Amino acid sequence: MLGIIAGGNFSPEGMEVKEKKVMETPFGEPSDHFILGYLKGREVVFLPRHGAQGIPPHRINHRANIYALKRLGISEVIGVNSVGSLREEIPLGWIVIPHDYLNPWQIMTFYEHQTLHITPALDERLRELIISAAAKAGINFVNKGIYIQTIGPRLETKAEIAMLRNFGDVVGMTMAHEATLCQEVGLAYASICSVDNHCHGIGERPLTEEEISQMARKNAAQINKILARTMEEMG
Repeated sequence: MLGIIAGGNFSPEGMEVKEKKVMETPFGEPSDHFILGYLKGREVVFLPRHGAQGIPPHRINHRANIYALKRLGISEVIGVNSVGSLREEIPLGWIVIPHDYLNPWQIMTFYEHQTLHITPALDERLRELIISAAAKAGINFVNKGIYIQTIGPRLETKAEIAMLRNFGDVVGMTMAHEATLCQEVGLAYASICSVDNHCHGIGERPLTEEEISQMARKNAAQINKILARTMEEMG
């Protein structure tokens, strides 16, 4: 089965819902109930990462979310992530499919009381499927990029952005946690990033929260096209 985790402005279009399942984990409650069903004939599980109550990014229980997906029999996870662009050449409304990520400030793990060294990475096979799907869907996208995760919930200062753009291409608050935790429990993970704003100091002016949400809702149609094609690529 495929897991899909997304923010509050996105849900898989055309998903045939079979059931909604409440899960309990040793790490507490997941963000929301899990929606089980079919997308383009493929069995999927969808989780809104912010839940019905709009959990802020720094308070999402990522460990519970990923643990529950593993228990449900998921083998691959696609994250749909809203990001800010650190590059003028990556405009609003585009999609970025990152190939790597940076998260040195807030390391999350399942292994608090034992030593386990993983080498964090996004799953290349799943990434290539998404890239192929985006190309066939005729979407404006960038097929690689470095995602930098900040802590949130606030956006970054101009000085922070001036520093971060030396190291990456987009900024978000959730994907690195999901990617690392998935790898710790043996789940393949890749991300579809929706460019919903230019970072502070990159664009002509900082966008408001409502404007960022509007762009995310607009980009949802493109992401649904990519997901639909990805289901076909998976066969």
